[in-house]
Amino acid sequence: MHAMKDPTLPLCVINCAVYSRDGQRRDISLDAISDVLAEDDGSFVWVGLYEPDEGILEKLQEEFGLHDLAIEDANNAHQRPKLENYGNSLFIVVHTAQSVDSHIRFGETHLFVGPRYLVTVRHGASVSYAPARARLEREPGDMAHGPGAALYMVLDLIVDNFAPIVDEFSSDLNELEHDIFAEDFRKDTVRKLYDLKRELTRLRMAVSPLQDILGQLARLRSNIIDEESQLYFRDVHDHTVRINEVTDTLREMLTAAMSVNLSLVTIQQGEVVKRLAGWAALLAAPTLIASWYGMNFKHMPELAGRHSYAVMVGVTIVVVLVLYGYLRRAKWL
Repeated sequence: MHAMKDPTLPLCVINCAVYSRDGQRRDISLDAISDVLAEDDGSFVWVGLYEPDEGILEKLQEEFGLHDLAIEDANNAHQRPKLENYGNSLFIVVHTAQSVDSHIRFGETHLFVGPRYLVTVRHGASVSYAPARARLEREPGDMAHGPGAALYMVLDLIVDNFAPIVDEFSSDLNELEHDIFAEDFRKDTVRKLYDLKRELTRLRMAVSPLQDILGQLARLRSNIIDEESQLYFRDVHDHTVRINEVTDTLREMLTAAMSVNLSLVTIQQGEVVKRLAGWAALLAAPTLIASWYGMNFKHMPELAGRHSYAVMVGVTIVVVLVLYGYLRRAKWL
């Protein structure tokens, strides 16, 4: 059963525990971190934070000996995804995504990794990493691989969380396809297509750099991540590549859907213009004949005839019917 959070820890500190090589977990305070690290027993410390203040980060810098530049970046929650190697420690920034009320919210996670510690700092929308900790505790054999195993489980959780979001995007696109080919033009459809493409673009900006980060971790030669753990990072890298490919495919389909929607709107408008032009042509014929014989000239043919009016009406009707039949065959009416 997963241990409860120590009530003496600050609210932004979600988890602070030491994991031994034999699979045991023990909750500790922030002040005890340096004492645990001083013991060369192969254990490692995992600290989980959510939007910590500057004081907490300075405390962790003191306990773990974190680099000044990494702490400076961690204080700023708007970093690009990256991996920085500071010799005896790594600083990793990844973007996260979470579906909230049918909308995608994006956040960041900053990770400090050393030979005997892992610090996860979450900002914005992000699922809790409690499942990753529970998974590590269910598989005590992985604790022998140190913080590299914990880092793998966190990144694996982040990547797995992208999959249902991509599936949700795919379902939304399928629903919008019915609206695209609807008889009537819906302005709301264009807006939904644009919003969906914008969120897909943001998702790609989160997933694509993660490929490079995982690729570097899979090839990294250091005392932080052992060779066996690197095999697992390759597996997560493959998952990321697949998600990125699906995201690119959906973006291309959305671009095509927007083009098709605009083309259909143009065609629909053209049909309306054709019908208006057809009816205008039908009205033009009797208007031309009536205006011709409505001129005030005395010597015009048929003006004095008894049946002139009937002849003009008959000719007008025949001209309109012939023109109507022609326009119907041309599908202008």
